[in-house]
Amino acid sequence: MVNENKESGFDGLKVMVIDDSKTIRRSAEILLKNAGCEVILAEDGFEALSKIADHHPAIIFIDIMMPRLDGYQTTALIKRNSQFSNTPVVMLSSKDGIFDRARGRVVGCEEYLTKPFTKEDLLGAISRHVGGIIRTAAPGTGG
Repeated sequence: MVNENKESGFDGLKVMVIDDSKTIRRSAEILLKNAGCEVILAEDGFEALSKIADHHPAIIFIDIMMPRLDGYQTTALIKRNSQFSNTPVVMLSSKDGIFDRARGRVVGCEEYLTKPFTKEDLLGAISRHVGGIIRTAAPGTGG
């Protein structure tokens, strides 16, 4: 019997990537889809907020520096909403300063990844923050 599952067992897990860079969104989308994730993309915080309500992602990766609503503002809004306050948010940034990381923690992000990120960075964050949820959706695995 050949196991056709994707490499990491994240099949069907809804992951949102919010970044104003098309290149970053596309890179993350490819890496996550190859791991079996369902990927929802948004290019800024405003677009993301409506998509979060529609899709209920299990985890959100968000760029800090974006027009209109930046990553800090968007994260704060997500965390203030009782429906999504427990959704893990991982910040993505090319800035690696202690103040940037601290500000991310203040608004409620679970983790801070520095760009450029790798497949291992993204999948590792998902494993750390969504671990228990991943195994719940295993259709067709009866007996």
